[in-house]
Amino acid sequence: MARLELRPNCELCDKDLPPHCAEARICSYECTYCADCAEKVLHNVCPTCGGNFVARPMRPTVSWRPAEKLGLINHPASLKRVHSPFAMENILAHVARIKDLAPKDR
Repeated sequence: MARLELRPNCELCDKDLPPHCAEARICSYECTYCADCAEKVLHNVCPTCGGNFVARPMRPTVSWRPAEKLGLINHPASLKRVHSPFAMENILAHVARIKDLAPKDR
């Protein structure tokens, strides 16, 4: 079963985004940003793939079906911090180029 990495930080501003953070936003490739960066800087455009962002789901802390061995207790969030490989100038140009297109049209 594939599962989200639950990356620990915003890839742009490096803000901590722990597993139960309601501010975490992800694209379909799991690029992870805080709500402020996703909305105010990136205008709902992933600087990597050009897709949109959605709220990152929260993984339950415990396994509510113990036989299945689910939850953070069995599948902890990633500790590896990730940072966008693109320079801010490049990101802003990329966002400006496609931000007015609906996600389904990108």
